[in-house]
Amino acid sequence: MTQIAFSVNAHVATLTLNDGENRFNPEFLSAVLEGLNAIESTTAATTLIITSSHEKIFSNGIDLEWLVPVIQKNDIAQAKDFFYLMNHLFRRILTYPLITIGAISGHAFAGGAILACALDFRFMRSDRGFFCFPEVDLGIPFLPGMNAMLKKAIPMHVVEEMQYTGARLTAGQCAAHHIIRKACPMETLMAETLEFAMSLNKRREVVAEMKKRLNQPIITAIDVEDVPYIESGQYNIG
Repeated sequence: MTQIAFSVNAHVATLTLNDGENRFNPEFLSAVLEGLNAIESTTAATTLIITSSHEKIFSNGIDLEWLVPVIQKNDIAQAKDFFYLMNHLFRRILTYPLITIGAISGHAFAGGAILACALDFRFMRSDRGFFCFPEVDLGIPFLPGMNAMLKKAIPMHVVEEMQYTGARLTAGQCAAHHIIRKACPMETLMAETLEFAMSLNKRREVVAEMKKRLNQPIITAIDVEDVPYIESGQYNIG
């Protein structure tokens, strides 16, 4: 059973991903959505930190051990449901009424890195972990909404280099490109992330409206441009 835990310290909620490598499958995505809903509806938090309990992985993205057999069986309906659910999570984060901050505690690969890009701010441990999009070698072109999310957090020339080469960026390189606010030793990652989160206690309704306006092009890409690709059922994997 997927484990998603959250705690609250003053106005800061922390959502911890506890599902091993935190790979995206329907159970995991649904659990994260449930956690976000619970924080919004049952707490007065105005800032959210998302981190992982895994010793070296923030998230390794799509669970290919789950998805590839689905596609190989030509279960297009289940595959479509999965991609729409994944987009629902991304969209939820992009419009979430709390300021969101990633405490990237290890590797952020593929969908895990996209998830980090959907957040408003990012901190990353400096002693272990890469930020990487290996899809060029997996044969999985990004959906338009995913590309829009990357450009929200990463300079375009770096997006191109990362996508075409599959380059693995260290936390120091991410900091140099302003993908993250700061690279921190693991022993101070949460403390420094929390210190920044504590400095942000903004009204939910204002944050929600700002996100609605700032992220509108990404939302349109998810809601409109992604649909023909998902509905085509032509998922190029392998």
